Amino acid sequence: MIIKLKIMKKTMVKFIAVLAIVIGGVVSSNAQELGVRFGDISGGNVAIDGIFSTGQFSRIHADVSFGDGVGIDLLWDFLYRPLSGEAFNWYVGVGPYMWIDDPFWLGAIGEIGLEYHFNSIPIALGVDWRPALSIIEDTDFHAKGFGFNVRYVFGQ
Repeated sequence: MIIKLKIMKKTMVKFIAVLAIVIGGVVSSNAQELGVRFGDISGGNVAIDGIFSTGQFSRIHADVSFGDGVGIDLLWDFLYRPLSGEAFNWYVGVGPYMWIDDPFWLGAIGEIGLEYHFNSIPIALGVDWRPALSIIEDTDFHAKGFGFNVRYVFGQ
């Protein structure tokens, strides 16, 4: 049992290091929006929220929250379309999430949301829902992931 936990901890350290390098590279390359997310998050009630463009109709939506542990959500929004004009956008995405504490959680998370970009000031407001399927430590489905986003828009 102890050997299994040591192996799992070493694997987690490697996974976190690789994830930090990937996120750091994305952040330093082309951050578009940065702010906070309030609501039911994989680590507390408040998270650092960032949007990183990967194309005209796709993006990476990342959250890092600190509470009793650390929560990381990394979603690829594969549909990102304007509704009326350029101000309202809707998006749908999917990706992994991780909660680093005792117990450790790892799983898949989905996202559907609506956001508004102000034309006169560089602010974006959004609401989203993130249902999650936990795979590790226990298998469970969580459907209460509603949140509110406030982000600063760079280069507007």
